[in-house]
Formats: sequence, C-alpha cells, structure tokens
Amino acid sequence: MTKQCDLVIDNVRIASMQKNGKPYGILTQSSVAIKNGKVLAIFDGSQESYHCNKRYNGENKWLLPGFIDCHTHLVYGGNRANEFEQRLQGKTYTEIAQQGGGIQGTVNATREASEHTLLSSAIKRASRLVEEGVTCIEVKSGYGLDLDTELKMLKVAKQIAEYLPVSIVTTYLGAHAVPKEYRSNPDDYVQFICDRVIPAVARQQLASCVDVFCESIGFSPAQCRKVFAAAKTHKLNVKAHVEQLSDLKGAKLAAEFAAISVDHIEYLDPKDIPALKQSGTVAVLLPGAFYYLSETQKPPVAELRANKIPIAIATDLNPGSSPIASILTIMNMASVLFGLTPEEVLYGVTIHAAKALELSSKGQVKTGMDADLCLWDIEHPAELVYGINQHRPSAKWFAGRIC
Repeated sequence: MTKQCDLVIDNVRIASMQKNGKPYGILTQSSVAIKNGKVLAIFDGSQESYHCNKRYNGENKWLLPGFIDCHTHLVYGGNRANEFEQRLQGKTYTEIAQQGGGIQGTVNATREASEHTLLSSAIKRASRLVEEGVTCIEVKSGYGLDLDTELKMLKVAKQIAEYLPVSIVTTYLGAHAVPKEYRSNPDDYVQFICDRVIPAVARQQLASCVDVFCESIGFSPAQCRKVFAAAKTHKLNVKAHVEQLSDLKGAKLAAEFAAISVDHIEYLDPKDIPALKQSGTVAVLLPGAFYYLSETQKPPVAELRANKIPIAIATDLNPGSSPIASILTIMNMASVLFGLTPEEVLYGVTIHAAKALELSSKGQVKTGMDADLCLWDIEHPAELVYGINQHRPSAKWFAGRIC
C-alpha cells in the first residue's frame, strides 16, 4: 500500500546526528518523507514507496538537521565598532566604560531605539545565521536592564520568526549587568528583577528561560541564587553565564536549580563537573568570545568528555565580546581553539544545542522530529567544520517547507 506524505527528499546521504553508534549518526537509507512539518519516515527508496505532491532529488548530497544557535544576544541598539578601534589604539576597557561605553553604552542605545529599529537590525543579524543553515536561534535580553526595555527586547526577538524561516527561543537576562540607576545598591536591582520583571516576563509568556552573569564583574552567587529561585517560582528554565573569567562555583549553583545549560565555563573546576552530570545540564562553549577577548584559559573539554557531558557550541553573537554572525566560523573555532572533533562540533550545533534549549523535537533527522533540514554539497560532514566560509546549504527546509 502506498503511503501519503507532503514531500519526499530522495537520493541523499543522511548524517542524522542521532546517537546511533555511528559517526555523525549516518544512516544507510537515502530518502526522507515529510508530512505536516515533521519527518514521517526515513526509508530506502528502492524498497518503499510514498505518494506525495512534491519530490526533491538530493543528487547524493548530504542531508543534516538545521543548525541551532543556542546562545545569542542579537537584539541590541547601536554597535561598539568605535570601542573596538579605541582598544586597538591603546584605551582600556575601564577607560571606555568611564566614558559611557561598554555594556552601559549598549544599554543606552537599546533604551533609546524604537522597536522597529531594534527589529530591523536584529533581522539583519539573524539572516546571516539563517544563510548558513541555522533554523533555530536562542535570543537573550539584557541590554535594557529596566522593565520596559527588557520586555521590548523580548517582544522584538519573538517577531524575528515572522520574517525569517527560523524558530526563536527567548531568554530573560536581566542579571547581565548592574544598571547605572542601581550602581550604589545592586541588591536592590536583584530584588527588582525577582519582584517586578520575572513575574511580568512569565505572565506575558515572553521567555522560557532566565539567565544570569555569575561573575565578579556581574552578579555574586548569592544574588544569582535569588534570581534562580524566582525563575523556578514562575516555572521558567534556568541558564547561566558562569566561570568565564574566574571560578565562583556558578556552574555548581546552576546545577542545584537543574539548569538546562551552563555557558562559557573556561574556569570550570573539573571537580564540579559531576554535579552537571547529575542535573543533566549541557555545557555550552562559546569560542567566539574566547577568540575576540584573546583569552588563554580553555574550558575543560577532556573532563567534560570523560564525564559524558553534552557539549553544545554557539556564536554568542553580541556587540561587545563576540560580534560574530557566522555559525560556520564558530564551528571551526571550536575545533581549532578548543580541540573538539568535527563530529563533536556538529553534535554541538544540533542535538546537544537542542538539549541546551530543552527542544526535544529538533536537532536530529529522525522520524517524528521537526523537518528543519539542510542539504549540503560536500563529500563528508567534516568539511563543514574544516573550512571557513566555503559552504552554504544547497537547499533548506523549515517545518517541511522549502526556503
């Protein structure tokens, strides 16, 4: 009996990124049937038949799940190119900040920008990612540091999906920096986050996660604990920027609250890794910030591997420490700078990135999963990590529709 579907993609080599014991989750089947935006079946076209309205000949190219960029800050006002130039001319970050630059400069520009202006610039950045095969992007707030602007940023982030073939996951990052209004009493700002903003974010369903910057120049573990507790009270997932510049035990704290990811983690103590394993937390590595800030302390990749911690990779696209709108460049950096294999990197932008956002229907070419798929004209999946700016998808499907 012939089965019905909407589309069949024939004659492809499939790197499914399933954990099936084979490199890259490679499958022997060469056809994929899609129905209602989902993968209906993966089959051998010479042995099975599907009746469909459309067929696509993949010409023996490689079919992979769409990439997931699970850590970005791509909604913001202005840019910091002038500060980049000033630093190269000898000015310190502190001097620039005292002149109103740094994060506070971006906060000022974001507060002043209209929703339309923020959306236009965010679409431009997101489109660069989409061009390279990204079909899902996490977007954080954190450049408003007040109620109205933080909500405005999250609303803008959600609108990106109306203009591009991409799904958006939003995260509230109020504990990104202490705004100038609260500089003399940061604890009051933390209370403001917990009492005013998190309830509003949850009530308006503007984000699924709450994030913090647990660092000496950000927020203390005690302050982050309060934010995490408020997030959990309002049934929001927890994520955390931790151990980027020092070891404050932020990762261990995040694990206490069953954080879905801990991000950066260059200074993570290997002794704290078992806590991440117990909580099922994903380690998100951000080589763009490591590169851009000329850091030297590398994350404990060998220990993460030994403990079988899922490792995700993301761009950290932001105006200050990683103005990089290229997932493919970041993938190469993850190998060159952190020593990840091409297979580990590809898992890091597919199935592991999906886990870092608690998206159970994305990140694999698998029956029942979202049909977010990219076709690549390459001889082997490792080419996507090996080369820089050499590839773009030959074809792309988002929710089963060709883009």
